[in-house]
Amino acid sequence: MAKSKSKSQKSAKTPKTEKSTLDLKERLIQKRKAAQAKKELTSILSTAVGGGLFLGLILFLVGGIKAAVPGVLAVIILSLSYKYPNYALIAFIIYVPIGGTITYYIGNSPILQLAKDAFYIPALIGLWQNLKKRRLPLIIPKGITTPLFILLGICILTLLFVNGSQQFNPTPASPFKPVPKEFPLGMGILGLKVFLGYVPLIGCFYHIIRNKTDFLRITRLQIVMIIICCILGIIQYALLLVGICEGTKDAEGAALFKATLEARCYFGGSLVYSPSQGMIRLPGTFVAPWQWAWFLISSTFFSFATGFSDPSLLWRIAGLSSMAVVFINAVVSGQRIALALVPTCFILCLLLTGQLANLKRFIPVFGGLVMILGIAIASNPTVIQERTESFVSRWEASPPYEFITSQFEEVWKNLDGPLGNGLGRATNSARAFGNTKLLETYYPKVMHEVGLFGVLGFLALVTTLTIICFRTYRSIKNRNFRSYGAAMWVFILFISYNTYYYPLDVDPVAVYYWFAAGILLKLPEIDRLERLQEEQVERVQGQKSKQKK
Repeated sequence: MAKSKSKSQKSAKTPKTEKSTLDLKERLIQKRKAAQAKKELTSILSTAVGGGLFLGLILFLVGGIKAAVPGVLAVIILSLSYKYPNYALIAFIIYVPIGGTITYYIGNSPILQLAKDAFYIPALIGLWQNLKKRRLPLIIPKGITTPLFILLGICILTLLFVNGSQQFNPTPASPFKPVPKEFPLGMGILGLKVFLGYVPLIGCFYHIIRNKTDFLRITRLQIVMIIICCILGIIQYALLLVGICEGTKDAEGAALFKATLEARCYFGGSLVYSPSQGMIRLPGTFVAPWQWAWFLISSTFFSFATGFSDPSLLWRIAGLSSMAVVFINAVVSGQRIALALVPTCFILCLLLTGQLANLKRFIPVFGGLVMILGIAIASNPTVIQERTESFVSRWEASPPYEFITSQFEEVWKNLDGPLGNGLGRATNSARAFGNTKLLETYYPKVMHEVGLFGVLGFLALVTTLTIICFRTYRSIKNRNFRSYGAAMWVFILFISYNTYYYPLDVDPVAVYYWFAAGILLKLPEIDRLERLQEEQVERVQGQKSKQKK
């Protein structure tokens, strides 16, 4: 009897002993992994710092401290971004809205305008190599592969035959006009990078978002960045208003209406602030005022998505708060297009995502936004009047539809051939390599660079992506995920066919467009994983209830 009792005690203790042994083994494995990761980080960091300091010393001797500091930082960032692509891509998203401010604090250099790519390009290479080992595709979704490669083929033909011809067979000098010093191939490579360089972001964020936790971390981070940037934008306006920053008050003539870097006010870059003329164009945290306008427009979609879809009440409030500061900045920034499109995009989201039917959530939100805007209007009636008059006068002087049509006609008449006039020839950031044409509408700009076939190819790409994203968000079962996906789809739809100005060419829309697609396309997988976890929990609970009975 005693023996049987002792055996039963041993058998009862055995599972616990085995479990504790397994826990110990898991802890030891985790410790070994953590030690290995720490060792790798220390090794790569020491190598990167050593290489960076060596390069920085050389640059310091050549160009001083302003050349040395970016050189040291570049080596360290490039090395770490390649080794840790997931973290680098998160850093990339953080850097995009504050890059303009950082650029002018470090030093005004054209190279610093591309500093964000020090995170993106090494991370892209590192992630691609990791995916290749696991036999996973970088180009997501599979449906865009054909139109993307067709468009890429057209671009390569333009680069070889148009930019190449301009490089090796330049236009001869006229008697009274010297040949401009240009580098058309360099212009074409940069133009291609601007045009299609961020398409892989879809696959990058599709793969680095592994589960619901990653999804919420990234979407909430976006809200935090919107709130920070918008608060800085309001502070910038307040500093100008009280006279701490002078802006362009003391300028004369045409300078009263021109954004200049000399008028910079702590954050961002060039601005105009001439209250005597009713002229104000703030850059917020960006290099130029109109980039700030498109940041506010794109932020409307992300704020709406989190404000109506986040599972946490606290983060829904944060999302709606971010929407409120976006609205305030749309008014005080002086950007006509932001003043028009921020409320328009909000209404568009309400209609196309189905949230208008959710009156319990919609009415308090709408009431809060109306109250905030009402206070802003009541405290600044002159500002509102100036913005409205500026918008109306601009519309009357040059209606958008007439402006777009005239630019299409002008480009069509001046096309050099079916492959366009050369990649980068209408890309503002490529002007360092040669003469560029200023086109303020996107599809005429694409036609100018890669011709009619290039425009059709790009339309095929974005139309395919828009259709796939629509089908994807409609397939999502979870209500919150589906609502977030709907907001992202509306953003993709809006940007895909927008041709007024060229937001797809520059920050932040050039990044956010593909970033939003990557998030949206991952949502069905996250939804599936969440449902599997819920089923497992229900199964375990069912088994426990049966055992109790």
